[in-house]
Amino acid sequence: MIISPQIIFYILISIIVLNFIKDYFLDYINAKFFNKKIPENLNDIYDKEKYQKSQDYKKTLYKFGKVSKFYSFTILLLFFFFDGFLYVDNLARSFFESELLISLGFFGIIFFGSDILNLPFSLYNIFVIEEKFGFNKTTLKTYFFDKIKSWFITILFGGSVLSFIIWQFETVGKDFWIIVWVFITIISVMINGFYAQIIVPIFNKQTKLEEGNLKNDIEKYSKKVGFDLSNIFVIDGSKRSTKANAYFSGFGKLKRVTLYDTLINKLNDNQIVAVIAHEIGHYKKNHIIFNITFSIIQTGLMLYILSLLINMPIFSQALGIQNHSFHIGLITFSFLYTPVSEILSLVNNIFSRKFEFQADNYAKQTFESKYLIEALKILSKDSLSNLTPHPKYVWWHYSHPTLAQRINRLQ
Repeated sequence: MIISPQIIFYILISIIVLNFIKDYFLDYINAKFFNKKIPENLNDIYDKEKYQKSQDYKKTLYKFGKVSKFYSFTILLLFFFFDGFLYVDNLARSFFESELLISLGFFGIIFFGSDILNLPFSLYNIFVIEEKFGFNKTTLKTYFFDKIKSWFITILFGGSVLSFIIWQFETVGKDFWIIVWVFITIISVMINGFYAQIIVPIFNKQTKLEEGNLKNDIEKYSKKVGFDLSNIFVIDGSKRSTKANAYFSGFGKLKRVTLYDTLINKLNDNQIVAVIAHEIGHYKKNHIIFNITFSIIQTGLMLYILSLLINMPIFSQALGIQNHSFHIGLITFSFLYTPVSEILSLVNNIFSRKFEFQADNYAKQTFESKYLIEALKILSKDSLSNLTPHPKYVWWHYSHPTLAQRINRLQ
């Protein structure tokens, strides 16, 4: 059987439609569980007023998600059926002659066009929905400065990586994927190691945790479990949202824990130490190494398959473009690869949920589980979390176990 460009085109459309139906269905069945009885071990989280607010929040996000996803889905289909990629390709070629610059221009137009088309939904989500439910602290000035900074990083970093990939493709040939794989691996490791020192300061202010009981308690616990943790920072998360967070970053001497100021304001010292104990559990159980390794393997697999298919002119012809080019082939491949990406994401979520249980257990064994339970409940309450997600939605989308599952294991 000879595969024609038209067949490839309708395969692409089928993937897009089926993926949309899958997401729509999962959102629908998850919404049906909003009014399900709260598990007994979570009965003390919400009072009547807070519970009603959480219900309103979930339903608002669900309705908003339906509209925004349908909008994106419609725009994408229109782009396919009305030769949008051909138009963008011609536009890029009208500005540049070099294939490298044409490719960069092509992806630049796609990126900025998509961002601008989705701008109204982004603004509505932050300044209407998040504002209505008391989460938003972002000003319009901060929002647009963040947007400009994100664009700058995308142009500088994304453009550099894409340029390297195209350059290797043009100079090395079919084995370009090996060099690109090594290059992306190095970049990924560097980002993991220096994220807090390079990326975070562009958007947020970080300060060393001041001397006091909290710092003493954290250092005391870290010494107890043999984990060197001298770098403890506080980030001004309240600049954008009331929601709380904490994260570890870096390797070796560069590793640090970063606490959102909102987290410090919501939790007591023991609860914060319990959260850190959970994060240290990820390090002790080598989850960070596993995640990086799994990501590297995924990238290698994707690049290898790309190298087998990228030279096929049918990829460009499927999008109505007769002159085959790398950037058109890459666009087509990215959609064809979606089912593989979905499967890998499922596998990653399965491992991630398992790792969360292991990190919780580590915190339980080395500290006191009651403080982690308290912290999880407070953070869930303050973020109006969904306490009754549908199991199929959890299986497909959740990187963490449900709150009820985690507390069952911790008790």
